[in-house]
Amino acid sequence: MRVVCAVVLAFEVIVIGLFIPVAVTLAGMDPAFAGGLWGTMAVAALVLAGLQKHRWAHYASWALQAVFLFTSFMLPGGMLVAVVFVSLWVTGVILGRRTDEMKAAHQARAEAEAAREAETAVGASSESRTR
Repeated sequence: MRVVCAVVLAFEVIVIGLFIPVAVTLAGMDPAFAGGLWGTMAVAALVLAGLQKHRWAHYASWALQAVFLFTSFMLPGGMLVAVVFVSLWVTGVILGRRTDEMKAAHQARAEAEAAREAETAVGASSESRTR
């Protein structure tokens, strides 16, 4: 799950960064305000993409998604882009969790099979010693 979420965040860095020139040219926002708002969000997304191995970073990324969604109201067409990327985030989390569950189940089956084979090998060697 964390790899998929990191990839979505990495693409969001680009998209959030591109909100700055759109805000300045189309919405007539002050460049310092737009750069400060979405520039900070882009840097936060980049940092959080690299820190997805930590549980707190995953929850912080959920907060970033909410901020991204709410600030997109300031731009024409921004809401559509934000909804697409938040949907990608949610899909990544859902599919990532399913993948993690499948990996864990596969690992458990492999460990159980290895334990059975070890017991069989130990049992066979102890039988050969008693003869």
